Amino acid sequence: MADFDLIVIGAGPGGYVAAIRAAQLGLKTACVEARETLGGTCLNVGCIPSKAMLHASELYSEAASGALAKLGVRIDKMSLDLDTMHGQRRDAVKGLTGGIEFLFKKNKVEWIKGHAAFTSANAIEVGSKAYTADNFIIATGSSVMPLPGVDVDNAKGIVVDSTGALELPKVPDHLVVIGGGVIGLELGSVWRRLGAKVTVVEYLDQILPGMDGDVRKEANKIFKKQGFEFRLSTKVTAVQVKGKKATLTVEPAAGGGAESIEADCVLVSIGRRPNTDGLALDKAGLSVNARGQIETDHDFRTAVSGIWAIGDVVPGPMLAHKAEDEGIACAENIAGLTGIINHDVIPSVVYTFPEIAGVGLTEEAAKAKGEVKVGKFPMMANSRAKTNHEPDGFVKVISDATTDRVVGVWCIASVAGTMIAQAAQAMEFGATSEDIAYTCHAHPTHSEALKEAAMAVQGKPIHM
Repeated sequence: MADFDLIVIGAGPGGYVAAIRAAQLGLKTACVEARETLGGTCLNVGCIPSKAMLHASELYSEAASGALAKLGVRIDKMSLDLDTMHGQRRDAVKGLTGGIEFLFKKNKVEWIKGHAAFTSANAIEVGSKAYTADNFIIATGSSVMPLPGVDVDNAKGIVVDSTGALELPKVPDHLVVIGGGVIGLELGSVWRRLGAKVTVVEYLDQILPGMDGDVRKEANKIFKKQGFEFRLSTKVTAVQVKGKKATLTVEPAAGGGAESIEADCVLVSIGRRPNTDGLALDKAGLSVNARGQIETDHDFRTAVSGIWAIGDVVPGPMLAHKAEDEGIACAENIAGLTGIINHDVIPSVVYTFPEIAGVGLTEEAAKAKGEVKVGKFPMMANSRAKTNHEPDGFVKVISDATTDRVVGVWCIASVAGTMIAQAAQAMEFGATSEDIAYTCHAHPTHSEALKEAAMAVQGKPIHM
């Protein structure tokens, strides 16, 4: 008889949620995690601490820039207390990771501390101890993608990855971000607001790869207005550290003459890769694809019976909420229920200011599939955004030209991350743009811009 009905390997958003749901369904469940705290990258050094710094730096920037004075809120003296700002970030992490440990105890999930490696298809070893289970879920997440030839040393704080960028002891005079994706722009925003000059070096000709074209162009304009410097279509060929400075060698992506950029800090943020090393997958009869991912079927089964995989180690966007929903669905499938997740309706959010969010197809991808109708509405015409002095951005609704069914929604707004939930739910229910247009929205709210964008699909926006 196996030790457990299910062992989940990894306690990030996908893993801990899967373990809790499985235990709720009556499965004897354990979760293997080597960190001192639960929650994985997201809660410890990713989503949560970065949002704590984004929020705090946003408030600081509002006060320091004089934006509050324009609203009649005058601050005669103010200063940055970076130690306290870091402290509130650590408090948020401690509270949330401790909360997961409480939920494990409440739901009788056993936490096995250490690194897991398969010894067979139905057994793992953690340290020197062996454990067996009828089922395993691999939920080991992802880690920072290295840039060949560039050595990250978070302890020195000169060339850092996203973890090191959260712990900088002082505001750098000049921060160079290698990579114009979500993480680089978010962390670049934190330090720009606190006083750093920020230069983003991106190999592609636009920032935010994978997002809607209009969103990418508008975001570039907004960030430039905020003080970001962008070096697009540019590749980094070397980073040399001397003393407390770094010198980057860059050249055009298409080839050309090299030049140097000097920085106090360099953030390497070119993506993430699945954490599959060290699992001894071969001993379980598993292999990975060319991207290092574990292939699964629709129900998250791998090629080996009884072994399942979710989250960042399987194909698809590396997003905490995707992993969570997959974790619930996978646990339900193991318990004999029908676990479902619609991978066509997974929202993505960039937590800059304004926020950027999208769900479904980009306009470019939608047009490649067939004829579409598009409606856009600017936030400067939204009464709540205008009142709050938040004019930047827009909402864009893309629908099928024949059925009017919404296939994509993209927005840039101060609360875009919250607004996108309505769009995702509407798409999950197969809504048309007309359905959204004729749904009453509270006034004055930012969400009215989504209604107006849907009305624009119909050719009849009111406030534009």
